[in-house]
Amino acid sequence: MVVDEQHRFGVAQRLMLANKARVPPHVLAMTATPIPRSLSLTRFGEMDQSIIDERPPGRQPIETRVTAADRLDEVTAALARHLAGGGQAYWVCPLVDGTEDEDEAAATTRAAFLRVRLGEGRVGLVHGKMKGPEKDAVMADFAAGKLGLLVATTVIEVGVDVPNATLMIIEAAERFGLAQLHQLRGRVGRGSGHSICLLLRGSELSETARSRLKLMRETNDGFRIAEEDLKLRGPGEILGTRQSGEEAFRFADPERVQKLVAMARDDARLLLDRDGGLAGPRGQAARVLLYLFERDAGVALLRSG
Repeated sequence: MVVDEQHRFGVAQRLMLANKARVPPHVLAMTATPIPRSLSLTRFGEMDQSIIDERPPGRQPIETRVTAADRLDEVTAALARHLAGGGQAYWVCPLVDGTEDEDEAAATTRAAFLRVRLGEGRVGLVHGKMKGPEKDAVMADFAAGKLGLLVATTVIEVGVDVPNATLMIIEAAERFGLAQLHQLRGRVGRGSGHSICLLLRGSELSETARSRLKLMRETNDGFRIAEEDLKLRGPGEILGTRQSGEEAFRFADPERVQKLVAMARDDARLLLDRDGGLAGPRGQAARVLLYLFERDAGVALLRSG
């Protein structure tokens, strides 16, 4: 079972696919930004990890910059110069439609603003509320070079490949998670040209938001970003369906028991090799512990990856 773009699927969805097999299948999960729960599974030895850390031939690192949203006029002027030079660009917003307080972060409002500044026929708009054929038509025009700028929500997070688009502007970047920012940034840098990702931030940032934006400036490494994401959001439930959040340890925490994890894993495998049905004395004891900690039903969820 191969799950591409694994971060876009929930535990229940992946488990449903695994359960279609008569016997538990081998599972290969692929993603540029592993889910905190999945990364945690590698720590406990439930998943093996392989890292492809080289870029496709000819691709350059993406330069990431952070700037304040109050410099919007300067950003728009630079965008106009980029388009005039034959380049294409994305402008990503966290909302489809705005409210009175958050109107500036809405894709529909921003597209209208940019059409006035850049020209009606140069700006396209896609978001999740549009019908499929309508979205496809706009994307086709952008891929063909008929549109210079594509204003969008996170619907363009994966599956968009336009090598001539070398500028990505993400508005209200502090509202996005690390994995989302990295996936969105990956829409540029798909050709041989120098690409830039510009993160527009608000004036009031939490310490967590500052940390996220700082990390995005520092690295293009998806696994390093995922490891920081795990630290910030927590691993979720190993024997459950939550893919991030606080870990539900009863008497310890991962850091304190790290040295025991390898021993426990080897002991568990030895038990399963000798008594796969957990019918013997040690197997029965393991069943009781799983029941007492309300994890007996959760063991099956490990198969989802």
